[in-house]
Amino acid sequence: MLKVLADFYRLRKNQFRTKEKIKQIQTDKLSELLHYAYAHSEYYHEQFERAGITALNIDEIPLNEYPTIDKETLLKQFDKIVTIPGVTQEQLRKCDERDEMRTGLPKGCHYVHSSGSTGVPGYFLYDDSAWNTMLSGIIRGAFWGMCWKEIAALLISGAKIAYLAATDGSYGGVMAVGDGIAGVHAKELKLDINMPMREWITQIQTFQPNMVIGYPSAVKILAELVRAGSIQVKPMRIITCGEPLDVGLRAFIEDTFLVPVINFYGASESLAIGVEEHPEDGMILFDDLNIIESIDGKMYLTCLYNKAQPLIRYEITDSITLEEAGKQDAYPFSRIVGLLGRDEDVLWFTDAAGRKEFLHPLAIEGICMESLTDYQFRQTGSAAFEMYAQTSRTKTQELQEQIEAFMNKILQENGLDYVDFRIRFVDSILPNPKTGKKQLIVT
Repeated sequence: MLKVLADFYRLRKNQFRTKEKIKQIQTDKLSELLHYAYAHSEYYHEQFERAGITALNIDEIPLNEYPTIDKETLLKQFDKIVTIPGVTQEQLRKCDERDEMRTGLPKGCHYVHSSGSTGVPGYFLYDDSAWNTMLSGIIRGAFWGMCWKEIAALLISGAKIAYLAATDGSYGGVMAVGDGIAGVHAKELKLDINMPMREWITQIQTFQPNMVIGYPSAVKILAELVRAGSIQVKPMRIITCGEPLDVGLRAFIEDTFLVPVINFYGASESLAIGVEEHPEDGMILFDDLNIIESIDGKMYLTCLYNKAQPLIRYEITDSITLEEAGKQDAYPFSRIVGLLGRDEDVLWFTDAAGRKEFLHPLAIEGICMESLTDYQFRQTGSAAFEMYAQTSRTKTQELQEQIEAFMNKILQENGLDYVDFRIRFVDSILPNPKTGKKQLIVT
């Protein structure tokens, strides 16, 4: 516990450094990573050589001139990318099937798998050093915005953390949160998103967490139970992760528990990427752990702390707009101020002339309206879609008119006047039973 807190303390100090100091930390870590990947990764050695990059000029080549890599290539070339001899995708899959988290691997190995929401599920490797750095990053995110006095009070009194998500596999969230909770000697309650509701009610009522971490769709279920009077619980902190958090759902959760929501951003490839404290400030990125690039709206990740599975300019399917830290900003880190959604969460439409145009559901976050708890979309044709709307109102006519007026304005502004849009009010919007996550678009 002392080591975890010491690492967290050192990492937390970066929040209060200058932007120039953070840039220097990035530069130093990037140089170390590039040299290591060239020397120890067969794949990167070949790619660098092919691009004219050698050990002598590595530090002279700008990062944007290095080759990129995507998930398909990572999984296909995994055995040549990783720097721990003998570790393969097939070996990780077999360990996972036998539930051998560490016993079937070389000492100091950790792995997680993706949900497969962006394609074929894959396995991602960390060594002890990378894993511990990542844990410090997620602990920093969990305590984001808290002063030392508040953090100490929570830990001394005994943190009781409920984790609400898909918990039946080696998902990055459940593995990282579990080890992070153990690292600060907190008590943990894991509730799977597909667990019967009566078990949720019994276990949460008995456990009485003072911190809740989970998918937004799962935390929404807990909030609905609280509002219905089925559960009485008063957490000091709510942390959401794993799904996009729209403005309306954030407001619903905050109004229910009367505490701010901290929205955490991570991926299987790098479990500690950023944190959103206030939506108007954007998603604050951990520039001391990663380098994030935005090129034509596409996101590229260079993970600075994981040498076991080097990722240099790795394409993530999230669409983003970046903004550098300004002099008046509270933190020296860059921010995502635009969309933060996957390419597959896009509605594509075709007009009569065959021209294509798209609409990203996250672009309509301004649809935050009183009593609109949650929403989801279903494309019904090349020029038609439905919006599923969940509301606490018994009479929906007024809300329907508000949504229609807002959506018609959005469609006109995006040149989509020809698109047929309809609203369907539903009792509940549920997560995908396979992944445990709510999809923005269902088919």
